[in-house]
Amino acid sequence: MAHSTGLVQAILFEAADRDNIGGSAYGGQRSICCTPDLAKLEGCKQGEVIRRPSSDDPGWPVVVDTHFSANHLSVKLDDEEVHITKTGMYNLFFISCDPKLRGLAMSGKTIWRNPGGYLPGRMAPLMRFYVFMSLAYLLVMVVWFSNYIRFWRDILPIQNWITLVIALGLFEMTLWYFEYLNFNSSGVRPVGITTWVVTVGAIRKTISRLLILSISMGYGVVRPTLGGLTSKVLLLGLTYFLASELLDISENVGTINDISGKAKLFLVLPDAFLDAFLILWIFTSLSRTLEKLQARRSSVKLDIYRKFTNALAVSVIGSVVWIGYEMPHEKKWFEAPTLIFSPQCKLPLMGLIKE
Repeated sequence: MAHSTGLVQAILFEAADRDNIGGSAYGGQRSICCTPDLAKLEGCKQGEVIRRPSSDDPGWPVVVDTHFSANHLSVKLDDEEVHITKTGMYNLFFISCDPKLRGLAMSGKTIWRNPGGYLPGRMAPLMRFYVFMSLAYLLVMVVWFSNYIRFWRDILPIQNWITLVIALGLFEMTLWYFEYLNFNSSGVRPVGITTWVVTVGAIRKTISRLLILSISMGYGVVRPTLGGLTSKVLLLGLTYFLASELLDISENVGTINDISGKAKLFLVLPDAFLDAFLILWIFTSLSRTLEKLQARRSSVKLDIYRKFTNALAVSVIGSVVWIGYEMPHEKKWFEAPTLIFSPQCKLPLMGLIKE
């Protein structure tokens, strides 16, 4: 081999073996690269990554060396295939401990494939989840349409919107399943397909939130129209759609890994703020609607609205509990607000028929 003028090391390790990478001299700051002091203490080779064999498999962590030679300013890493036999969270780092390679730039791609396909471990369970949700929406649709046909003479305009939300939910879950199925078999996420799926989801979420808000205001039950509030509700819906679309596109379109924390926080905050504002507006409107129904002594509608209020309250409490569960585990508290409007909130609406 020609004389090496620089070394770049690719190191692949399972999260449980992260302490086998790097070392600390005399209790000081931990270093990934072997320094003169660490060379004396650890017996490592100065200028290379410190690696200690895993207790489970001496061959891990895996280190692949790539050397620059002579005066070459670029070098190509040979294709390397690594077979992983243990389930876990794996990391791939490219590290250069050589000060001469400061400012080193890299380009390329890595391909990861599980026994079941190309879906990453964190995404694979979602494919089964979307199958379950598609079947659940299909069941809800069958029950809903049977009642819809049975009471078609007494259908309220608001119930046509409920029908649309259920249909969009089924369509969205089915699209997500096939998008994940394609990704699992091909290893790529076509931008056009994913954008289409994300847009359907954003439309469904927007309509469902506006629907809950409109019902909370008494639309179709206490009042025939929203009157002067229509423009405000539509403006809120448009704003929420844009915020949700941008967030979902950044998370899914053309991406596999999570986006950086700061970037995601920037996109999540508007979505979370709008959800919080919607919750406040919904419960304020529900309080006024319940007062009107009590004054009119509409016992049937009052009972339905009370059940509706309870379902919303349970959903919000459940979301708060989920936030508390996720924060210490994966630090994904910013995703929880999207769970606030659960499918159970729609179920009491099936009883909203004319007296």
